[in-house]
Amino acid sequence: MRKNHSYPHFALAVALAGFCHYAAAHDNEHSGGIESKASASVKSPYDIVHTKISTEGNEAVFHMQVSGKAGASKPAKSGKLAGSRVFSYVWPTSLDPSTVGFEANSGILALAITSHPDFDDTPLFDENADNNPKNDGAVWHTHWVVLQPDKACGKDALKVVDIPKDAKPKLPKTWPQLPILIDSPGWSPTFKGDTLEVRVPFDDIGAINAASFDGVTAALRVNASVHSPLLCVVNVFKVASGDLSLPGKVNH
Repeated sequence: MRKNHSYPHFALAVALAGFCHYAAAHDNEHSGGIESKASASVKSPYDIVHTKISTEGNEAVFHMQVSGKAGASKPAKSGKLAGSRVFSYVWPTSLDPSTVGFEANSGILALAITSHPDFDDTPLFDENADNNPKNDGAVWHTHWVVLQPDKACGKDALKVVDIPKDAKPKLPKTWPQLPILIDSPGWSPTFKGDTLEVRVPFDDIGAINAASFDGVTAALRVNASVHSPLLCVVNVFKVASGDLSLPGKVNH
């Protein structure tokens, strides 16, 4: 009987086709958006090499790739709120803050994934699933923040915008009762190897489709007096564009 030697070749062809499909999908995942060169002077978990925002249906996918393991480094716990640090992955955007429920024209709207072990600012959610929603600050979580420059934070430094006493600005429904323009919507970020992503639903997906963006990794610090300015950007690790010019275009 003649032996059929075609099966091994067929199996190899199937395996190669599968690999090529995976490679193409992986390559597409890290294509488009803003490409940045790796830097030896930046700690690898915060060394941005790719930043992208794309949309799928009514969701925007915020994507960032670093040269090391994303999320591998977090701030050390200090044991007190004053002076405590926040590590963050940030997508500054051209979106008006009113898009997500803040006052119009109130600053730069940015999506941030943060970790800060000394306080919890997501009172509606229990990220570590221990039935205590007040001890989850160290778990990576997502915020909308509104940023503005403030000399009190340092030359050319940004802060999360403070809410003056007795002021009643328009705020999102999931505002965490802090005196700053911050929202805690509860979207869980995903970390996988050198990549982090978070999916954000939009009522008006057209607004995000028309937006531009940048990528930033940074440390923020709570003011020692826990007063205005409450939360300053004190150490920028890396800016994807190099100059915060928001060159990224959604779905490009």
